[in-house]
Amino acid sequence: MPANRYQNRIELLQGTLDMLILQTLQWGPQHGYGIGNVIRAHSGDLLHVETGSLYPALHRLEKQGWLKSEWRLTDTNQRAKYYRLTPAGKRQLASERSRWSQMVEAITGVLNPASEVGWS
Repeated sequence: MPANRYQNRIELLQGTLDMLILQTLQWGPQHGYGIGNVIRAHSGDLLHVETGSLYPALHRLEKQGWLKSEWRLTDTNQRAKYYRLTPAGKRQLASERSRWSQMVEAITGVLNPASEVGWS
């Protein structure tokens, strides 16, 4: 395996995984493996969510009442736990997206200030 294979991966900021999971489930119910694949595909293969991070996050979000789950069969006839967004999860996603937008604006302001601050 080439040493630079993981060089371009982006580490998720703490709390960002929850928002990405909620966003993914806004598009419809999905099992854990599918959620990871959607995040990877929609990020241009830059974000890879490891199972050791994904499943604890799913359980935490379900415990918060933002997700519901049920066991179903996949397209390949395997039993899997499918997650779906609850109304509370939709509200949480809206809140997370708003906070994310504020953070992006704040970071952009630091990286690209409108005017240089005069330092002595």
